Amino acid sequence: MRYKKLGNSGLDVSAVTLGCMSYGEPDRGNHAWSLSEAESRPFIARALELGITTFDTANVYSDGSSEEIVGRALGDFARREEVVIATKVHGAMRPGPNGRGLSRAHIMEQIDASLSRLGTDYVDLYQIHRWDPTVPIEETMEALHDVVKAGKARYIGASSMMAWQFSKAQYTADANGWTRFVSMQDHYNLINREEEREMHPLCLDQGVGVIPWSPLARGKLTRDWDATTARSTTDEFGKTLYRQAEDADRLVAEAVASIASRRGVPRAQVALAWVAAQPAVTSPIVGATKLSHLDDAVASVELGLTDAELDELSAAYVPHAVAGF
Repeated sequence: MRYKKLGNSGLDVSAVTLGCMSYGEPDRGNHAWSLSEAESRPFIARALELGITTFDTANVYSDGSSEEIVGRALGDFARREEVVIATKVHGAMRPGPNGRGLSRAHIMEQIDASLSRLGTDYVDLYQIHRWDPTVPIEETMEALHDVVKAGKARYIGASSMMAWQFSKAQYTADANGWTRFVSMQDHYNLINREEEREMHPLCLDQGVGVIPWSPLARGKLTRDWDATTARSTTDEFGKTLYRQAEDADRLVAEAVASIASRRGVPRAQVALAWVAAQPAVTSPIVGATKLSHLDDAVASVELGLTDAELDELSAAYVPHAVAGF
């Protein structure tokens, strides 16, 4: 495993981040395909064995049970200072007008709730899960700054928004002497490359690390195009992401399969190696519901693609409307 600084910050993260949305009680929240605690723990243990030190979850994943499972497993399998724990705030966690969003009230309530579920005094990276147009960005950034100054988070990050919104947030922090975002968690893979237009150049210019979600396009790049899984048939949000340009996307997936066949490696390794090769990317967030998924993710770190292979993977891409916000 390799380790990289997260943008211009001093935080070292593993070159692969384990996404923990797959780990949560299936009867809590809306992820019926998630793995129970007993099923999840071997994945977290194996990730640590392979050198993965960075774990990304969110308060809304399986109604908080993902944080609970991840927190207990990391508490049992690792020393706190040896791992990087990232979680998020924005989504609805209870009924009522202050039960969601990026108000000061919700942020202050949810950081304490997340810390309780994770069983830790601080998170390494506290991220806003989406943009909240109903709250002044000044209120959000000051609240996040206060979370950092209280020692409850070491760094803050953002996720899936327009580049102008992210720029506005950073400007607001700078203008007031508040904590800046050090990372952007965005939707990026071989069949969704729209972040290359504005967000990634902005992140490169501003020294922000990119930790993309869905780098394997919900598995579309790892199997035959029309194949299905338990998750693909029940993941309602995932169904909305890859329906725009299926003819072109299928050609991209076929290029992944072709290179994987020539190299004698699984398709996931090729698709992840392409993401990791992009200049703005620090650490792709990879989900794993089979132990082989972890092995492929780690192997991809050392799978260097040639310029000809990178061109072959990019050739069929066509513009898409932004998806995932």
